[in-house]
Amino acid sequence: MKLEDYELLIHLSTIGTVRGTAKHLYVSQPAITQRLRYIETHFQHPIFVRTSKKLLLTPVGEQVVKHAKEVVERENGLHAHLQSLGDQVSGTLSIGASSVVSQQFLPSLLETYTSLYPDVKIDLVTGLSEDLRNPDQNFHVRLIRGKPMKDGESLHLLSDPLYLYDTKPFSSEKERPLIAFKSDSTFHHLVDEWFLTQSAFKPNKSIQVDQIETCKQFMMKGLGMAVLPKSVASEELHQYPHLPLTLNDQPLTRETWLCFQKNARDLPQVDRFIQLVQEATFM
Repeated sequence: MKLEDYELLIHLSTIGTVRGTAKHLYVSQPAITQRLRYIETHFQHPIFVRTSKKLLLTPVGEQVVKHAKEVVERENGLHAHLQSLGDQVSGTLSIGASSVVSQQFLPSLLETYTSLYPDVKIDLVTGLSEDLRNPDQNFHVRLIRGKPMKDGESLHLLSDPLYLYDTKPFSSEKERPLIAFKSDSTFHHLVDEWFLTQSAFKPNKSIQVDQIETCKQFMMKGLGMAVLPKSVASEELHQYPHLPLTLNDQPLTRETWLCFQKNARDLPQVDRFIQLVQEATFM
């Protein structure tokens, strides 16, 4: 068994489908299926039960995947230890970053970081903060929105005020479509809570988009209202009618955090990145 085989089993158990795993690893579905068949032959037991919706671990599969996680963890621990022995800042920096952070702040951060430490390989995954919290994903650092991680250390980076934008004055029409973008439950809870306190608004959640930038573009074309954080729509404050979201006279904000395990700073490449983020100006 190769280390890649154990990593494949972990991906399959986490993602739950061959198709999703193939997309994540940028390989073909037949290649995944063939490798899984070899692994199951090696262990002489089926590891997954195939259903119409997802892969389910068999009792033997649960034991094998548990073993796979231990093997991968030991391997990563060995590499991390060997990297920490040298003075040169090299190795891999694994980052999980929310889409908003990736669009607004991460490009300039990584530009500076890679110019300072060209021997470090960047392993970056972007997406919803809710997905990036998955403990099965072994990121060195996470740049996430909403609430900090429950375990490890968290550094607060930004309180991002929320605004309601529209192309029409808010007093002209009580009922308007609300353009909603895909985000985690904490954000949607904040928005819903605010609208419950606003009798003047009757949002019709008829437009759902996947990306926050798409949401902003739809709003700018007059298709409806949108709740957007200031970090992605600061220029629009001077161009469109807007209202700050407040509850009990306090602004509603979207928090941004840098999260990592305490011992992660023993790795020079991780420690340098955390230092750089701490020195950066957000907003």
